[in-house]
Amino acid sequence: MNFHILTLFPDMVMQGLSTSIIGKAKENGLISVEAINIRDFTENKHKKVDDYPYGGGAGMLMQAQPVYDAWKSVADKIGRKPRTVYLTPQGQTFSQPMAKELAKEEDLVLLCGHYEGIDERVLEEIVTDYMSIGDYVLTGGELPAMVMVDSISRMVPGVLTNEESGSTESFEGNLLEYPQYSRPEVWMGKVVPEVLLSGNEKNIRTWRKEAAIARTKERRPDMYAKYEALDQCRQVLMKQKLHHMDMIELIARGQAELIYADGATVCLYDNVSGVYFHTTDGYEKGCLGMEKIKEYAQNHGGIDTLYCIALHQEDMCEVAQEVLGVSPFITCKMAVYTKKEKLPITGLYTTNGKTPEGMVEIRRIGVEYAKEAAAFYDGPDGADYVREHLEEFGLYGAFLEEKLVGYIGRHPEGGMGILQVSPEYRRRKIAKALETYMINLSLEIGHIPFAQVVVGNERSVALQESLGLCFAKNLIYWMEK
Repeated sequence: MNFHILTLFPDMVMQGLSTSIIGKAKENGLISVEAINIRDFTENKHKKVDDYPYGGGAGMLMQAQPVYDAWKSVADKIGRKPRTVYLTPQGQTFSQPMAKELAKEEDLVLLCGHYEGIDERVLEEIVTDYMSIGDYVLTGGELPAMVMVDSISRMVPGVLTNEESGSTESFEGNLLEYPQYSRPEVWMGKVVPEVLLSGNEKNIRTWRKEAAIARTKERRPDMYAKYEALDQCRQVLMKQKLHHMDMIELIARGQAELIYADGATVCLYDNVSGVYFHTTDGYEKGCLGMEKIKEYAQNHGGIDTLYCIALHQEDMCEVAQEVLGVSPFITCKMAVYTKKEKLPITGLYTTNGKTPEGMVEIRRIGVEYAKEAAAFYDGPDGADYVREHLEEFGLYGAFLEEKLVGYIGRHPEGGMGILQVSPEYRRRKIAKALETYMINLSLEIGHIPFAQVVVGNERSVALQESLGLCFAKNLIYWMEK
């Protein structure tokens, strides 16, 4: 990812972003940061970039010409109009979901204002987003820009060494992070909670969740209210657990934004994938939920940004077509692994770099395997989906003698999928090895493993049943533009 910061103080920005995790990410080529000095583009011989505002008033205003020319130098270099964020107290408050969204950009321009602001005409010409880091005023946009670069960079694959560390911290799922402790066990008479010393992963997860809830309720009642509303939805959805596992896990993993809820009618937005989810127990309430989804989309980038929705009732498909302009894509069966115990791996796979006869080695792979992976992808989304997924999330590849023979991953909305095995290596339990690995990995990090199988894919149905997954009676209807 490439950050382009338009500023009057380039040294301040570059020095502030040259150390720690961000500095290492730059060294490793995971991100790049350049500071463009707006003064270099002024036509004034004294390098003056400000003037008095028309109509009078206190202070000076940054002029349009040098700002525009500085921005255009970036646009010309990358060959297109980049997403451009103006750092201003008048903007939308920056948040963790925004950081995740912006991390998907290849290039991002951050415009730092000074004095009393910037000529409105150039803002209208180049700015796509107005953002603030809080309801207070600073002397310039450099500090907010550095805050955003730090936050966004952490969401770029590879920047954080632990693949889960970016998704188990403050603000995920509308909960603050739980308290953490290190050595010694006793410090100034204060003792580390006994459960953290027990080694019982299940009890530790439970304690951390309860501690996070209590801390959020005490310190951030506004966030707790959102958490409580989603938790009430989760309890409603649990009444048809198998059918709604996608929405239940969306809430549990901290990806869900609540759009509308009325009894068993629940509408969610996935902050990671951008997919909408809809379920209802009544036609009229279902129609109202659809209208709420349309309203939400219009207020968050426009209805054209709504590209995909998962429906849990067939009679809502026609409504979605009429209200949202989407069309049927695929229909799926929901398969859920309901057990708590991991599956045995004997004779299936290893993760230690060795591949005994009849077994594959499974390890995480990135975009460097895009060409090999796309060569035998036959999924409904097209081979480009594999490359995009490798770039953004990574996959888990199965190897025999260092040859990629299969892979699996998680769709952004949480379900296991993208399971592929090279044709010449099928019927050798590689698919079973990959899904076993994925189920066990999901259990390790506290997720309930689930998958959505396209209706008619009997080979996949048989695989799920052989691994002990249970199928919901009702179907999921995917619609897209």
